[in-house]
Amino acid sequence: MIRSNLSRISRKILVMSGKGGVGKSSVAAYLALLLSRRGKRVGLLDVDLHGPSIPRLLGLAGGLEMPEKGVVRPHRFSESLVVVSLEMVLGDKDVAVIWRGPLKISAIRQFISDIEWGDLDFLIVDSPPGTGDEPLTVAQNIPDAEALVVTTPQEISLADVRKSIDFCRQVGMKMLGVVENMSGLVCPHCGETVSLFGKGGGGRMASRMDLPFLGEIPMEPAMVRLGDEGRLESLLEQEDLEVNRAFDRVLDGILQAG
Repeated sequence: MIRSNLSRISRKILVMSGKGGVGKSSVAAYLALLLSRRGKRVGLLDVDLHGPSIPRLLGLAGGLEMPEKGVVRPHRFSESLVVVSLEMVLGDKDVAVIWRGPLKISAIRQFISDIEWGDLDFLIVDSPPGTGDEPLTVAQNIPDAEALVVTTPQEISLADVRKSIDFCRQVGMKMLGVVENMSGLVCPHCGETVSLFGKGGGGRMASRMDLPFLGEIPMEPAMVRLGDEGRLESLLEQEDLEVNRAFDRVLDGILQAG
């Protein structure tokens, strides 16, 4: 069933990072939104079982679709974007998920095998930080998955992200490249860029580790606010923002790599 479902999906991208708090879920969600806006059929799978962020970022209400007995389909966010997250199954957004490895592995496998994803151009998988059960399960069950590694510029993040890159090499996962998130904040008053977490660390690391560097994404207060409000897609309309130009460059690199 896993092979059958995956055969209908052209590209599978695992968004991952060895470090928490780097904006990985925001990057995954926004790339899915941008791809769907470009006319691609996109699935967004949230395998961060302990701290799912995707439903909140997109303001999703309701669960998975069950049109008939034995058929489960992803939540339809739009005509070209469907979403699956454990939070849609649990109902209570504040309940703690206290699961050991086997339960987590089983849940992720069921998300891939039992849910009718249909024909997709892209499946974006948002993984929790680290190199544990969740990314390993994705690597083992989606053998042609491509890893997009997200970091912030400072060394404390880069040190953990290098472990994610080593993880990909050990399990034989293709790496699309590195994205540096939170790469400076443009002052709304003077227009100067303030490098709150340093700058250029992601590019230097990618060069040293012989990986493509897909770009720098600046901090954007509007993205934070709209994500908190569950209206992340509204940012797409503000085309003049540098964050949108940066995401477009990252997405162009992903499409060219395919």
